[in-house]
Amino acid sequence: MRVGILGATGYSGAVLFSLLKQHPQVTEIDLYGHEGQSTARRLLADEIPAFSNAALPIVPFVPQDIMATTDCLFCATPAGITKNLMEPFIAQNFPVIDLSGDYRLKDPTQYEKWYHKKAAPSHLLKEAEYGLSEFLTHPGHYIANPGCYATATLLGLAPLALKKLIEPTSIIVDAKSGISGAGKKLSATSHYTFINENACLYKINEHQHIPEIMQQLQQWNAAIPAIQFTTTLIPITRGIMVTIYAKAAAGLTATQIQAAYAQVYAQSPFVRLRNHGFPTIQDVKGSNYCDIGYNYNPKTNTITVVATIDNLLKGAAGQAVQNFNKLSGFTETAGLPELPSFP
Repeated sequence: MRVGILGATGYSGAVLFSLLKQHPQVTEIDLYGHEGQSTARRLLADEIPAFSNAALPIVPFVPQDIMATTDCLFCATPAGITKNLMEPFIAQNFPVIDLSGDYRLKDPTQYEKWYHKKAAPSHLLKEAEYGLSEFLTHPGHYIANPGCYATATLLGLAPLALKKLIEPTSIIVDAKSGISGAGKKLSATSHYTFINENACLYKINEHQHIPEIMQQLQQWNAAIPAIQFTTTLIPITRGIMVTIYAKAAAGLTATQIQAAYAQVYAQSPFVRLRNHGFPTIQDVKGSNYCDIGYNYNPKTNTITVVATIDNLLKGAAGQAVQNFNKLSGFTETAGLPELPSFP
């Protein structure tokens, strides 16, 4: 297949390019720049010296040309870009996998509230499908790839929400992310001198991934009204650890919790369960895995769940390739690393 990438020079886009470059079913990759970028000739190798042997041009974004020459388009742009560019693709039912947040939320007022930007038109939002891979059974033409925090949080909570094993009002999420989750754009908190040997809470109960988490949780269990959501930036390059606390439903046992996770993820090649102990970020770094551990304390009636992912892989590019495989009818694991990078 011949595929295109819009936005290959960001962190997620670069990882996506490297995955697709080694994908057994991808024969050619075209790269596109979005509106507002320079029209001067650009090469991927000039933007990312690590890809010096991939002297591919980044060409202007022309929808009709892309649809005529490629089989699928990946969008790895910041929020606010694809909402203005995707209407021709949606109108033609052209396969798109969008890593940005522009088409994740069905309610445009929610997007505008949390992203502080004008939303895509409602009729276009209805055509997009939220692509949490483990629960994507019949992929449509437009897949909205989940956010990184949302991926780890939802995979950690899914069995508890689906099986109604927790008190709906009791969910607390403590999420920690490496600095690459903030993207390449420099900010005061991404300076080495700030984040090194430091930890920084930010966007407490205001993170833009909260509404997509709630949108999915309420599809699983409409009784869940809200979550407490805390995000912390930690001094590592990549990786997310989400720690979830919730009160157990009446009469619940540790055996029932274990059975729920085993049943929900029995056919999920990229979810690895820890029946004893908790995963670390290093356990998943460089992989498309989500590792999950859990514990039940009957004295406090509290379930603790820890989910870890690589934010650039399972939280972005890896899940996009996983969704591409599902959309295209390929083996779900095609083109994705079989093992994390260790040590």
